[in-house]
Amino acid sequence: MKKMKKPSAAESAILNVLWSKQPCSVKEIHHILSATKDVGYTTTLKQVQRLHNKGMVTREPGEGKSFLYSAAVKEDATKSDLFDQFVQSAFSNSVSDLVLHALGNEKTSDAEIEKIKAFIAKLDDTKS
Repeated sequence: MKKMKKPSAAESAILNVLWSKQPCSVKEIHHILSATKDVGYTTTLKQVQRLHNKGMVTREPGEGKSFLYSAAVKEDATKSDLFDQFVQSAFSNSVSDLVLHALGNEKTSDAEIEKIKAFIAKLDDTKS
């Protein structure tokens, strides 16, 4: 079986749109993306076409000449693959280094730290 290519950051943003709302036209995807970042319509179109060529999205005929796109890859599996790749390349496969780096970031809020503490406590309870 051929290994599926990893999505770029821009392609991942499109997949996030599709995982939350699909099927979508390129126009709908662009509208959602442009609410949070400055991206041109033709750029969105090209990224969707790349995802389709990679086999990561499927398409079906929509209204007129448009297509409706849906994610062909599972959200959890794709995010796990991207996370594993990131941890390997940026942190030499050390999840603890990743966590320590994230927690040392001044952007980490008290609420996020509490959520992490609760998650660790839950992990400890399941191992006991």
